[in-house]
Amino acid sequence: MPPQRSGVRVRVHPLGDTALLAELGTRLDTALNTRAIALAAALQRRRDVRRAVAGHGTVTVQFDPDQITLDALAVAIARLARKRPPVDEPGRLHRIPVVYDGPDLDAVATARGLSPRQVIDLHTRPIYRVFLVGFVPGWAYMGPIADELVLPRRSVPRTHVPAGSVAIAGQETGIYPLASPGGWHLIGRTSVKLFLPDSDPPSLFRAGDRVKFFPSPE
Repeated sequence: MPPQRSGVRVRVHPLGDTALLAELGTRLDTALNTRAIALAAALQRRRDVRRAVAGHGTVTVQFDPDQITLDALAVAIARLARKRPPVDEPGRLHRIPVVYDGPDLDAVATARGLSPRQVIDLHTRPIYRVFLVGFVPGWAYMGPIADELVLPRRSVPRTHVPAGSVAIAGQETGIYPLASPGGWHLIGRTSVKLFLPDSDPPSLFRAGDRVKFFPSPE
């Protein structure tokens, strides 16, 4: 597919007969994520689209094959991607208290040539963007973290990570909303509830929200 006037190249990958993946880019970037969210919203308004979900720089689209073909939808996606997205309004700001006593805090510090205090300072410095919500109910992929903290996931994932654990991996940070297996580095914990089953939506965070962590004694 040729480059778009906006500078965004859209690659469409079929996912069976009734779904596709529209890839706008692969980098971790807030502007790219804004385009993905805007494209998902535009597609969701179409009658021939059953569901459109934004990722970091992608949109997964489920469509009605009785109303549109994959090729025709790909053309529509390319046209929508050429449009300039709306001004990126700041999402809701969440201030999250964290007790920085995670079991991997010292190991992260050693791996990056830092002190635990420097790890905490670097983790609490940015205001993070919620790129997307997924993996388990309430989990938000947030970032980007400081370059000094970038680490691959643990070589051996844990079989049990407590709910509320604050973790980092790659260029992102997150909070485990429920007890689950996980391979991210655990640097702290929070008492804030992220999965709210009686709310609509049931996740505290939404794509586009902002998150600021701050140290808490307990």
